[in-house]
Amino acid sequence: MSDHEVQVLAGDPARVATVLPGSGYTAAAPLLAYPSTALHDAGWTVRQVHWALAPSGDAGWARAREVYAATLRDAVRAAPGAAHVVVAKSLGTLAMPAALELGMVGAWLTPVLDGSLASEVRAATAGLAAQHLLAGGTADAMWDGALARASRAKVLEVDGADHALEVPGAWRRSLDALAEITAAVELLAASVAAS
Repeated sequence: MSDHEVQVLAGDPARVATVLPGSGYTAAAPLLAYPSTALHDAGWTVRQVHWALAPSGDAGWARAREVYAATLRDAVRAAPGAAHVVVAKSLGTLAMPAALELGMVGAWLTPVLDGSLASEVRAATAGLAAQHLLAGGTADAMWDGALARASRAKVLEVDGADHALEVPGAWRRSLDALAEITAAVELLAASVAAS
């Protein structure tokens, strides 16, 4: 039995979105579920990684990085001429270097920019082009707003938001942030499809 599976929501095979979840934040959680729905509603094929057991610890995170990179390579191999985008949350952002090597554009939600896993993601973040999206909250210890703004990526920074991009005690602001991020992912995907 595999430790993960890739579920595919069929759509246009020439437009493929790959969704990479966090350690404890699945593709069914709001920051990934709503962008997935928006992209699928817009006709995209959406590929979501689902873990049998959430990766944890150094070995789990190393395995996640390996699985996510292989998942992106498989997506390109299966649809070499397609427009590809990545929607990644937290642990999923460890795939940023692999995505950049493959020429993929991504929406990097609450990227791992601080801590022991951050060095490769920080280096990749610094080189992001304008088509990419970075989203994080000022109350998230893994977020580095200064680094994000120093890149050329579009940056959505939510004041007071935690690692789930939720503002504790302010559900309306949390919903507004979710709507803004979902719309930004939809716009990013449309620009990739048009290029």
